[in-house]
Amino acid sequence: MIAAQYIGNKSFQIVEGSSIPPKAGEVRLNVGYVGICGTDMHIYHGVMDQRVNPPATIGHEISGVVAELGAGVEGFAVGDNVVVRPLDYCGQCPACEAGHSHVCQNLKFMGIDTPGAFQNSWTVKARTLHKLPANVSLQTGALVEPLAVACHDIRRANLKSGEKAVVIGGGPIGQLVALVAKSVGAEVIISEVNDARREFSSQYDIATVNPLQQDLPAYVKDWTNDKGADVVFEVSGVQPAIDVMTQIAAVRGRICMVAIHANAPQVDLFQFFWKELELVGARVYEREDFDMAIDLIATGKADLAPFISSVNSLDEIGSAFANIDNNPTGMKALVSCQSEKNKD
Repeated sequence: MIAAQYIGNKSFQIVEGSSIPPKAGEVRLNVGYVGICGTDMHIYHGVMDQRVNPPATIGHEISGVVAELGAGVEGFAVGDNVVVRPLDYCGQCPACEAGHSHVCQNLKFMGIDTPGAFQNSWTVKARTLHKLPANVSLQTGALVEPLAVACHDIRRANLKSGEKAVVIGGGPIGQLVALVAKSVGAEVIISEVNDARREFSSQYDIATVNPLQQDLPAYVKDWTNDKGADVVFEVSGVQPAIDVMTQIAAVRGRICMVAIHANAPQVDLFQFFWKELELVGARVYEREDFDMAIDLIATGKADLAPFISSVNSLDEIGSAFANIDNNPTGMKALVSCQSEKNKD
């Protein structure tokens, strides 16, 4: 068994190890594919070294095959294709007791706070698994986790069929939010400054606006017949987006905060008073969001093949991360952990 370890300074090392036999309630997986997300890139750039404590095996957007079952595990069999919902919650804090284990007050995010998926073999708690239908490949399955993020955003915003939504930021998550918005019957536009990302949206017939060249509030006013957007998703993480989100929201519109901002943004609270706006946060996902994401893929409502920008082998993981730095407009890079070396 081999694993890739982040060792700091934009570097990885490939190490040999032994598979970890599953304990009661656990499952060992042969890892299929692992996606590289924005958080992984933050780790790669060294801004999370204190949290991940290198050398560390990271990665959490994973598909795999059940290889071994621990005692007491039911509902899964060796050979099942699965994905992992990478949240390890305590089950005892007030948040967990209230049914919000995804935002557990003692939450451990697998692949960040605990060892992750950039390895041939990964042993996890069975409660984190979701089965993949037969018509969903392992490669596409690695995109379930980011799609589940978008599903959670849509549910948190309570977006309904016939409503109009603006997604600010056309990166991978913004594009997925727009796709899920369309799947529930909403009309959606993406505000994005990058030409390549706006072109990507056209594959899905999603209208886009370049806020550097067009007046976004004027565009939204015209698009909504002076009403404003029913829902605004802030997915960009920059102050100009915070400035405009309250301007383009309708009276009693909802704003869903998806992005993580590096610094505390300044928010026009007067607009919340004047238009009776609602602001909701959306962090990670719940079980039903994974179920929704898998269903969207399996039923063909979300074709994610265009999102896969590249696939590298595990021993090429350094190049995979470096290529994202060199091509920041790519949507999703995958690392294949299937290998002839994938032996116990």
